[in-house]
Amino acid sequence: MDYLFNRLSKSKFRSSFHLKEKDKEYIKEKGLDEIMDHAYNFIDKRLSTLNENDGKQTPMRGHPVFIAQHATATCCRGCIEKWHNIKKEKELSEEEKEYLVNVIMKWINKEMEL
Repeated sequence: MDYLFNRLSKSKFRSSFHLKEKDKEYIKEKGLDEIMDHAYNFIDKRLSTLNENDGKQTPMRGHPVFIAQHATATCCRGCIEKWHNIKKEKELSEEEKEYLVNVIMKWINKEMEL
């Protein structure tokens, strides 16, 4: 994952995302386990399969996980294919979902340290 995060940090777009104080407060209030559940649910419901709405299914704000998804290129199947090398035409496996959630949570944990 270090290689991925190094590449993401060099992207002007991806590195422009950061959690705001209200996002950090929300995470503290809910706890990281619940945030991880939210991340898994968003991946499972919005990204498990390719749909005609690809590229538009993840809002740019409204939940810390959405911000993390854009920062980590886990926001749509096109970005997942480009950055994580997971083909967009196939359904995500449980292992791939777990990997994507782990990427999201690693970014969130780094942001919480700032």
